[in-house]
Amino acid sequence: MRSFETMKQEIDAHYPLYINGEWVEGEGGRMDVACPANGEKLCAVSAASSGDVDRAVRAARAAFPAWRSLPLPRRYDALMEIHGRIVRNMHRLCVAESLETGRPLPVSENMLTMGREHFPYFAALIRSGEDGTNSESCGMRVMVIREPIGVVGAVCAWNVPLLLDFWKLAPALAAGNCVVLKPSSFTPVGTMEFMKLIDGVLPPGVLNVVNGRGSITGQALLEHPGIDKLTFTGSTSVGMSVGLAAARRVIPATLELGGKSAGIYFADMDEQDLSRAVDVIASGALVNSGQVCAMQSRVLVEDPLYDTLVERVAERLRSAGVGAPWREGMQMGPVANREQMNSILEYVSIGRQEGARLVTGGERLTQGELASGFYIAPTLFADVDNAMRIAQEEIFGPVLSFIRFRDEQDAIRIANDSRYGLSGGVFTGDLRKALRVAEAVRTGTMRINGAAGRTMGGSAFGGYKASGIGRECYRTTLDAFSQLKTIAFPY
Repeated sequence: MRSFETMKQEIDAHYPLYINGEWVEGEGGRMDVACPANGEKLCAVSAASSGDVDRAVRAARAAFPAWRSLPLPRRYDALMEIHGRIVRNMHRLCVAESLETGRPLPVSENMLTMGREHFPYFAALIRSGEDGTNSESCGMRVMVIREPIGVVGAVCAWNVPLLLDFWKLAPALAAGNCVVLKPSSFTPVGTMEFMKLIDGVLPPGVLNVVNGRGSITGQALLEHPGIDKLTFTGSTSVGMSVGLAAARRVIPATLELGGKSAGIYFADMDEQDLSRAVDVIASGALVNSGQVCAMQSRVLVEDPLYDTLVERVAERLRSAGVGAPWREGMQMGPVANREQMNSILEYVSIGRQEGARLVTGGERLTQGELASGFYIAPTLFADVDNAMRIAQEEIFGPVLSFIRFRDEQDAIRIANDSRYGLSGGVFTGDLRKALRVAEAVRTGTMRINGAAGRTMGGSAFGGYKASGIGRECYRTTLDAFSQLKTIAFPY
């Protein structure tokens, strides 16, 4: 039987920084990392000062010439070796992530399975040879080649840390860049366990990890003159600061930011599709405790189906197992930390004040061992107007807002009435209607009738509007980590 203590034994008590292929103590002291399932200390990590960040960037710059010049077959082999080590050590990585995020182990396994596939995907792309030549008039030949940008500064969020690490590391390294990675100060453990696994696979300096607070370590990374590109996943407000830092230095930035996605449910579904719709809606609140940027937290339901769907989803949420990751059969764990819990509960209060009807949930769970963690009951609001704050602002927790619509055009109008455009979905028995709606909603991803939400390599992920700039997980991601050079010569 799993327990907190037995799982905790599988991680280290302290993790230094990883700079230039060596484990080094940071100049910024140590930070404690807590488990959100019970509030207890997991471990400590070294915090990087601005001087540590400078050493990491200098190491990456020194390693860049040799790494960019490495023959493609050898770079391919390195990426495949990283993939193999992840596969062989999945349990240890899943334990680390579940302890620091509080999510059930099967959810962590699913996340890492999706994430690890980006290494073979981008490894295959660099072996496919996309450089090209063409002829111009007057006896001129033009050759277009791909070159790496240089040193990438990568900053990742706390909700799915290793998945986000892999999204950035696989294409950046495949393209021939060196990387300085800063994990979230809330969830650095999985990243450091990953670095232990791959220690020695890459030449020193190619991949460096600096932990620390965003205000010190993160800011030093954003402002460092040795960084040639920034890539960030997190909130829109912080993403704007990252984008401004890149603009001030005229370097590129990839920003994967917030969302307030709409799932659209028409009344023409048969019972089989309706049952699947209930599963999809409920899982949005339960998976990772609703702390997923692509979560379809706005549930748009056609009038004739509205009351039925509200009650069926509410019943599913009430029966969900909520508990610690070491408990078998749990569908949802805690939210990430006390600050996030308080923010979510404040939004619940706002929803009530705005006049939405709280159907289920909305409170902190404190029975038994849950009292020491940051647990919130899966929450469903009905009779929500799309103008309400709970329908417009990203709550990032297990909170669903059910909104009525009249017809197809009304659904599209409501779905697009948002500053975000990251993801979304549509359920209907009419495929032509589904395709019309999917094309009309201004969002980066639309899933029809519960199409799997797996972000494997080959599925472009990113958003419109305030949801960010650029796409991850797709072949064009290599372009975001590359410079294209044209060489013209006579023949």
